[in-house]
Amino acid sequence: MPRLTARSVILSGLLGMDRPEAPVRRILALTTELGVRQSTVRVALTRLVAAGDLERADDLYRLSPRLVERQRRQDDALHPATRDWDGRWDLAVVTVGSDTSSDRAGLRDALLRARFGELREGVWSRPANLDVDFAPGTRRRLSMFRAVPDEPPAELVGRLFAPASWAESAEELLLALAAAPTVADRFEVAAAVVRHILRDPLLPADLLPPGWPGDRLRAGYEEFRAELTGLAARLLASEPA
Repeated sequence: MPRLTARSVILSGLLGMDRPEAPVRRILALTTELGVRQSTVRVALTRLVAAGDLERADDLYRLSPRLVERQRRQDDALHPATRDWDGRWDLAVVTVGSDTSSDRAGLRDALLRARFGELREGVWSRPANLDVDFAPGTRRRLSMFRAVPDEPPAELVGRLFAPASWAESAEELLLALAAAPTVADRFEVAAAVVRHILRDPLLPADLLPPGWPGDRLRAGYEEFRAELTGLAARLLASEPA
């Protein structure tokens, strides 16, 4: 599991603020509380400004609008809206190819983020219980259909999404989150939790294995995020001792 980084602590702390900004002394108070060295934090702040993730005005650092928008999109992805399922599936067929490996990888990532599974090269599908909204550059390369497969839905789900494997990993993460002794330890586990939630296939209830842990994993993450937000509010919004 990745170790705690200055970058992740800084950005997560500011994202929890009503106004996502703080002077450096308060940022140092938060990161020190989580065990990150001050020298490492100062280097991270410089790099975040250079990358356009933070804006600096004198001694005050604030999140850039671009990063706030990116976080909003991630939050939407963590809690997407679903609808009743009528048995049909969305089918996305790649009909406009790509000349570069990076473009092909980008298209593949876009389909995975939309929770599609790959039936075969260039053919992707999922149950039609989500509002699928591809960016224009992705959408123009796809032909979209809605259909009912001949293969039994449970077998198709197992082949495309391996839900039993996802559920097993989710249970392990829940145990790790509950066993983490400090907020810094929980922070590290929570980063893995977010990545796993974003890979949740969001299947209709009829196709979920018994005891599906998706909602419990989201609740565990939200509980940690409330804890981190409270800590950040206390240390970023008041003078450090």
